[in-house]
Amino acid sequence: MTSGQQFTATQRVLILLASAPFVMMGCAVHEASQQTAAMLPPPAAGPSYRVAVPVPPPPPPLPQAPAELNRTITTLLANFNGTAAAAITSVDQGWAVTYNGARPMPQQSVSKLWVSMTALDLLDQGRLTLEDPVVVRAEDLTLFHQPIAALVKGDGYHTTVGELMRRALTMSDNTANDRLLTYVGGPNAVRAFLARHGIANIRFGPGERLLQSGTAGLTWRQEYAQAGGFNQARNALPQSVRQAAFEAYVANPPDGAGAAAIADALARLKQGRLLSPASTRHLLDTMAASRTGRARLHAALPPGWTLAHKTGTGQDLLSRNAGFNDVGVLTAPDGRSYAVAVMIGDTRAPMRDRQALIQQVVHALVAEHG
Repeated sequence: MTSGQQFTATQRVLILLASAPFVMMGCAVHEASQQTAAMLPPPAAGPSYRVAVPVPPPPPPLPQAPAELNRTITTLLANFNGTAAAAITSVDQGWAVTYNGARPMPQQSVSKLWVSMTALDLLDQGRLTLEDPVVVRAEDLTLFHQPIAALVKGDGYHTTVGELMRRALTMSDNTANDRLLTYVGGPNAVRAFLARHGIANIRFGPGERLLQSGTAGLTWRQEYAQAGGFNQARNALPQSVRQAAFEAYVANPPDGAGAAAIADALARLKQGRLLSPASTRHLLDTMAASRTGRARLHAALPPGWTLAHKTGTGQDLLSRNAGFNDVGVLTAPDGRSYAVAVMIGDTRAPMRDRQALIQQVVHALVAEHG
């Protein structure tokens, strides 16, 4: 048949009849396959595979603290007449010895450290310089120890951020510190610095004026900053008012901090983990020039050892003292360093006994190091 021809009707019928068995057979095979599949059991679940996830090794254990040093520190502080805490952290080896280390103790002027760290952190961010000009005026004056007050005349004392820091750390000048605190953004800026660096169990109070007036049972008034006005107002209070305010402060100090937290922060400072290398050096050098507390940590240093530190001293009421501290970084002649915090929160012990406790902690550390 040539292309283009059409099938006749008869031819078409013959073709359909010839192909019908194959169509019927295909349908039958399909139906049989469905019936066979329905009678078969469901397929068994395939084998399960577990992917081995590597487990990271556990962190290495912290170096063991020297047992003899731990016993000595425990004995010294447990036998002290008052509430005391101490912590020693090895900057190089990582071990720590503590007694009462987590208990919040009044910092007093130890808290000036965090103000200076906040300022230097801003310097590292390029947001201030140590040469930034600052004016200290009469309305900036605070109370207690403030030698800068003698320089505030006329339109005020013109100084710099760096000079305020030097006075706050080396002289423990309250007005210099509070003016620096205002310049860096106030208490919330310091708290933000502590939080950002994961420095826990260290509270920062409201500044010297509010902290000290609250501890005495007074509401701050600026005239208290002049001519002994604070002491006069405090002495005029009923004894019951002063006693209640004092008890409230030592029970829950708004500037409370754990000795262990302070020692850990100082160790991190020395390791360069809080500030830039230049800011770290500047702060430690300034702390090393401190003129306060010569009968505390400093008095027990053997020849060749160095100390960068900050003291803190709280108010007295009758025979009690609320806050007698010294914290710092001690470095041995061989270069090994230790962060040390000794804090006395509430005691009737005379000052010479408080000084002796701090010195004995240093003696124990030096003996262990030797």
